[in-house]
Amino acid sequence: MRSLNFVHRISLDFTGTIFPHAICLGDADNDSLNELIIGDTSGKLLVYKNDDSKPWITRTCVGMLTCVAVGDVCNRGKNLVVAVGAEGWFHLFDLTAASASKSDSSSQHEFLSCDEQRPFFTQHIPANTKVILISDIDGDGRCELVVGYTDRVVRAFRWEEPSDGADAGSGQLVLLKKWLLEGQVDSLSVNPGPEGLPELMVSQPGCGYAILLCTWTQQDSTESEDEDPASPGSEGPSRDVLLHLTTGRIHNKNVSTHLIGNISKGSKEESSKCGLFALCTLDGTLKLMDSSEQLLWSVQVDHQLFALQKLDVTGDGREEVVACAWDGQTYIIDHNRTVVRFQFEENVNAFCAGQYTCKEGKNSPCLVYVSFNQKIYIYWKVELERMESTNLLRVLEEKDDFKNHLKALGVDGEDSAAVKDLVASALYHHASQ
Repeated sequence: MRSLNFVHRISLDFTGTIFPHAICLGDADNDSLNELIIGDTSGKLLVYKNDDSKPWITRTCVGMLTCVAVGDVCNRGKNLVVAVGAEGWFHLFDLTAASASKSDSSSQHEFLSCDEQRPFFTQHIPANTKVILISDIDGDGRCELVVGYTDRVVRAFRWEEPSDGADAGSGQLVLLKKWLLEGQVDSLSVNPGPEGLPELMVSQPGCGYAILLCTWTQQDSTESEDEDPASPGSEGPSRDVLLHLTTGRIHNKNVSTHLIGNISKGSKEESSKCGLFALCTLDGTLKLMDSSEQLLWSVQVDHQLFALQKLDVTGDGREEVVACAWDGQTYIIDHNRTVVRFQFEENVNAFCAGQYTCKEGKNSPCLVYVSFNQKIYIYWKVELERMESTNLLRVLEEKDDFKNHLKALGVDGEDSAAVKDLVASALYHHASQ
C-alpha cells in the first residue's frame, strides 16, 4: 500500500460546527464551475468559491442545518441549493442571480440585508433529518428529493407547481412515499440496477444495504405523517424494502455503514448495465460490488471509516473509491483493488470529495477536510498518473526518447541486463565519478 503526499492545498476560514452531511461540492450558481457549500449548526449557509479563504456568499436559515445539497430539485433546468435543518425546515436558494450581480461588482464579498439573505422558498417537512439526496430515483427523467431520518425512516418528495403556472415560487414539496428501515440510515444513493434502471439504495448497519422500491401510489402520497410507522415486515411503509446483507467477514450488526453508488466504470466498460457501488463500515471494512450482488473486492483496514466518496484521480473516466477515517487517514482504491493512502494531519469533523474550482479556473479533483480547529482544508489537483505500483525501467521503456538515447550510447535496448546496469550507474554512481 503506497503512501501519498498531496501538496496543493488551500485553507478556508470557518468558525462554526457542522454535521457530517452538511457539506457538499456542486455548481451552486450555474456557471459550470463548482463551489463548496457548508451549513452549520447556527443556521448559516456558507458558499466558498475559488481559493478565497472567506465565504463568497452567506445565507441565513431557520434552525441548525444537518444536510445540504446542490441539484435541479425543482426540475427547472438549473441547480438550486438545498439546506435542511434538524427541526424539519427545508430551504431553497437560487444563487444564479447572486453570481451575475457579483460579476459586475468590484467587491468579491456581498453585504445584503436580512431579507436578501433568506431563502426564496421555505417549507416544513418532518423533523430529525439526517441525510438528503437529489436524484432521479424512478427513471422518469425528473429529480426527486429523498430524505433519511434518525428514526430509520426514508421519505421521497417531488417538487410540484400549480398547473396554471401562475408563480414560479408557488410550488411545494409533495410526499411520494415513506419507507421504514430495520436499521439506522447513514447514506442514500442511486445505482443502476441489473436492467440499467435506477435503484434507490440506503445503507444498513453491519455492512448491509436495502433497495427501496419506488411504487408511487395514491395511498403512499396521501399518507398521514401523524400515523405511527409500521413495523418491519408488516403491511405499511416498509413493504417495499428489499434488505441485502453482504457476504464474507462476519460483521457487528450494529456497526454503522456508508455507501456510494453509480461509480463510473470508464468508457471501455460502459456497455455493462450493472452499476458499481461501494460500502464501508466504522470497523474498517471496504467493499466494491455490482448491482447483481457480485463482490468485486473487499479490503480491511485498521481505521474507523466514517465517510465514503468517489473520485476519478487518474483521469481515465473510472472513478476510484475514497474513504476517510476520523483520524484523517484517507484511502483511495481502484476497481482492481489497488490501494493508496493519504494521511491528513488532524482529526476530521466532516469530509467530502469531488470537483472544485480553485487556482487554475477549472474544476479539478479535490479532497475537503473540516477539522476541529476552525479550519477547512481543500486539497486540489488530486491527480495520479497511475494507481498501481511500477518501476522506473518499465516507465522508461515506454518512452521513445529513451530508446533513442540508448542507441546513441551504443546500448542494446533488447539487452535488459545492460539497460538495468546503465540506469543503476546513472542513478547511483554518476555523481562520484
